[in-house]
Amino acid sequence: MAEFSAVASVADIPPGTAKDFTINGEFVAIVNCDGEFFAINNICSHAYAEMADGEVDSDECTIECPLHGSIFSLASGRPRTLPAVTPIATYPVQVVDDVVHVAV
Repeated sequence: MAEFSAVASVADIPPGTAKDFTINGEFVAIVNCDGEFFAINNICSHAYAEMADGEVDSDECTIECPLHGSIFSLASGRPRTLPAVTPIATYPVQVVDDVVHVAV
């Protein structure tokens, strides 16, 4: 099992935003969905685009790929709309003392 790594302060990722990080060699986007944090692979499964640049929908807890508009569930990584059909990886997240930790 992967160990958790401290990545950012909660304040570094305001609600409704995403920020990109490299964790243990993996490109990861950490997303704040109205106070709940998610970590996903930062590269869209359809075509190369950085998911952290996409629009976060805090009502649905989704993120939209900035290149072709596929919408992905932050919880499962599954695409909800085309053209993407392959899920993106998700990673466990925990918040301890206002610090976001991710296991990759």
